[in-house]
Amino acid sequence: MFVLIAGGGRTGAQLAALLLSENYKIRLVEHRPEILARLHQEIPTESIYEGDASNPDVLDMAGIRQAHAMAATTSDDATNLSLCFIARKIFGVPRTIARVNNPRNAWLFNETFHVDVALDQANVLAHLIQEEMSLGDMMTLLKIRGGRYSLVEEKVEKGASAIGVALKDLGLPEECIIAAIIRDGQVTLPRGMTAFQEWDEVLAITTPEGALQLAHLLSAESHPHRDEEKH
Repeated sequence: MFVLIAGGGRTGAQLAALLLSENYKIRLVEHRPEILARLHQEIPTESIYEGDASNPDVLDMAGIRQAHAMAATTSDDATNLSLCFIARKIFGVPRTIARVNNPRNAWLFNETFHVDVALDQANVLAHLIQEEMSLGDMMTLLKIRGGRYSLVEEKVEKGASAIGVALKDLGLPEECIIAAIIRDGQVTLPRGMTAFQEWDEVLAITTPEGALQLAHLLSAESHPHRDEEKH
């Protein structure tokens, strides 16, 4: 897979290094001399193309017509939007990813400008915090089918409402499937009459909604708490 990255700042450089480590073919386009000096120390020279990514001719020379995806990672939102638009409309790039620098501009990063994936760091952080607060110690091991389903793992806490209740009676949604229970180091394939025990490790395939319900059943508390501050 060939990915063209527009913008050689820290985000673009780290993305390039990550993709190269996964054996992707990449081409990073950057024109600022001070940034280029650093890039040549961090990634192979053959993966760098010197030029202004906002210039369609530069993108063409960098090989965008062969790219399977383009990542616009500059520090300017307007530039990232125009890059995605140019990549799709002029060069027919199948997949576009854009960095959102100012959260107030996030609403612009949609199909109108041919942005397939918008990476809004502030929004991602907010969702991570929300998910951690909602799911407690539940760990997401794998995303499935574009992120709609996940393979998750969580331990059954002492005092959890699910302890001793048969799986068929827990009222879990159809989209939440208990795949395995690890108990005393042994893997058990659960059935309808199987009941959770304290400190069981539970593996489930579920939607985000199902994960919330499962987390509530397996946790002693629905969210973490902290001691009151002493004044």
